[in-house]
Amino acid sequence: MLMYFFVKMGARLELKKAADVVILQNHSTGIEFIRNYQQNLAEPLAILLMQIITILITARIFGYICKKIGQPTVIGEIIAGIFLGPSFLGLFFPDFSSFLFPYRSLGNLQLLSQIGLILFMFIVGMELNLKVLRNCAKDAIIISHASIIIPFALGMGLAYFTYRNFAPANVKFLSYGLFSGVAMSITAFPVLARMVQERGMTKTRLGTMVITSAAIDDISAWCILAAVIAIAKAGSFLSSIYTIILALIYIILMIRLVRPFLQRMGIIYSHKEGLSKPIVALFFLVLLLSSCATELIGIHALFGAFLAGLIMPSNLNFRSLFIEKIEDVALVLLLPLFFVFTGLRTQIGLLNTVYLWEICGLIILVAIVGKFAGSAFAARFVGQNWHDSLLIGALMNTRGLIELVVLNIGYDLGILSPEIFTMLLLMALFTTFITGPAHDLINRFVPDKKRKLALENEAEEEKYKILISFGSPDNGKAMLRMANSFAEPSENTTTITALHLSPSNEINQTNIQEYELESLQPVIQEAHKLKLTINAVFKPSNDIYRELVQTANNGQFDIVFVGIGKSLFEGSQLGRILGLITKIINPEKLLSILKGKEKLMENEIFDENLEQIIRSSKIPVGIFIDRGLHIIENVFVPLYYNTDRFLFDYALKLTRNTGTKLTFSQMNGASKDKSEINKQISFLQKTTPDKVTLLPDKNLDEEFIVGIDLVLISHDGWRKAVRAKSHWTRQVKSVLIIKP
Repeated sequence: MLMYFFVKMGARLELKKAADVVILQNHSTGIEFIRNYQQNLAEPLAILLMQIITILITARIFGYICKKIGQPTVIGEIIAGIFLGPSFLGLFFPDFSSFLFPYRSLGNLQLLSQIGLILFMFIVGMELNLKVLRNCAKDAIIISHASIIIPFALGMGLAYFTYRNFAPANVKFLSYGLFSGVAMSITAFPVLARMVQERGMTKTRLGTMVITSAAIDDISAWCILAAVIAIAKAGSFLSSIYTIILALIYIILMIRLVRPFLQRMGIIYSHKEGLSKPIVALFFLVLLLSSCATELIGIHALFGAFLAGLIMPSNLNFRSLFIEKIEDVALVLLLPLFFVFTGLRTQIGLLNTVYLWEICGLIILVAIVGKFAGSAFAARFVGQNWHDSLLIGALMNTRGLIELVVLNIGYDLGILSPEIFTMLLLMALFTTFITGPAHDLINRFVPDKKRKLALENEAEEEKYKILISFGSPDNGKAMLRMANSFAEPSENTTTITALHLSPSNEINQTNIQEYELESLQPVIQEAHKLKLTINAVFKPSNDIYRELVQTANNGQFDIVFVGIGKSLFEGSQLGRILGLITKIINPEKLLSILKGKEKLMENEIFDENLEQIIRSSKIPVGIFIDRGLHIIENVFVPLYYNTDRFLFDYALKLTRNTGTKLTFSQMNGASKDKSEINKQISFLQKTTPDKVTLLPDKNLDEEFIVGIDLVLISHDGWRKAVRAKSHWTRQVKSVLIIKP
């Protein structure tokens, strides 16, 4: 009883205490929540995550803008870094900048960016094919060495004039001058390789020479940089000699001892299943040990990462698999952190006088003249014509991301002042930016005489030229079967070009051949089955939709067939909201809405990229919806407008070439004046008896639709049918929508 009594009394005390706590909490809940929220915002992890989110979004936005104007995305990512730094965000929004990038957080950001750089330099090393360099032509060696020696000498001369006013205190001229020379002589191999891919030069003699020259340039420049770092960090000349000797011993051990072992592993574990986690961990261990060794020796961890990539197994299948494992994390997640960290160091506001901008202009001029002239005259010396020589000079002038890596090393070592660092960064941006336009100007004003003569002598007869652009190989095979139905039986009257465009930022030098084979081989095999001769083209592109439009417009094609994609902005509430925002901020769509051609809340019929192709193409566009097309025997042609008369030409090609049966139907809502359409149908019935049928739209039952292999319809007619929610649009097997 006594125990029961104490339990009951204790329960009453418990209730009273709980009531007191509730009263106290009611008074302090709001204040405590705010305090906790502020503490959470100040946590290092929260700040780092907010920084990464902001960096990734900003980098994607600026990268997208640069892609749209025909520039490498790396330029946009570098500009994004400057945008988030003191040159813009810190200048106009200082409170927000100090909140998002507080000084105490920069150490974490720098460490993560260094990890990203180590992985990036490892990938750069793996993308270089040593077999190609071993067997490279004497011409490429001369061009690459000239493209280093001449700008290096000019950089040393520039250092002589800028040393007194711009070199940091206690920095020796030798270190400053050597570093200036290296900064002027760098060529960005990764950016240049992608430019060569995008411009279809990979398999040309000129493209091979440029890539080989750039690869030799990269290796030579990094070796020179390692020596310069050793001299700068060692202090005395004797100490730098010790550092260089240690570096040479390290290189010999990596090549003679480690590389044969890795080559053996590459042979054994070159397949996907064999590349297990322990094996991947071992290769990462080699990377980290190599980076650690060069950091301890005194020539920077990035050199060790680069060399580790160089000595990786030469088996292309192995390199492709390994690069795929680390490329996305390194290039998409970690590398943008480096751009922003570089941007935080860049203070364009320091260039606040005319004199400083004159020095900046002089640096850019010396960089362009040294690299362009050195490469171009060397190419001309070894026997290249002026057109190719100038193109080599323009492409070798690309500096890109590799230059930023070099500049940050110089800044960390205290060799570069903030002013010179900013000037050299602007030089890297400008020289990379002008590479593409310079290439186009040379092609325009200094034409290749041999190519021009070949084009003039080429007497190609009039042919019906079809271009099909496909994504997946299966889609390409279906489009080829469909395009074959429009081809004349004689091979001499119709040509079909099958084009596969791939985003260039997803292809590296190691697996480009594998990408090409996987993309084109199934389509080529399908062409053989159809006894059809086609021109199969694989091309990496910075902007595949713009590239497709340019190819279609400039290739004198009669029609281009494209597949249909799913709209990003349909299927979810958030997607619809984003689609509405896109309409408002897109000038072309906004103008169409204001003119009444589009409605603001109207659902999209096609995805945004397909709409871009339809708007920009100067030739007819065939939009193919594939739902398992194998053979075309019965074709349905719904006619919604009098302007749909152009469909008769395509229908006639189908029935003449393949004996296809055609069923026409004048749909509800079509123009009342049907005389022209009736004349066309009568003409077809006389031309191809027993192949043409006119069917009222009320007879479009399910049994009829199931028997149709392909619907041939106009662009405007399809839009009307979909918006009217016509039942047959969801039931038909495949559809070809033509925009004349």
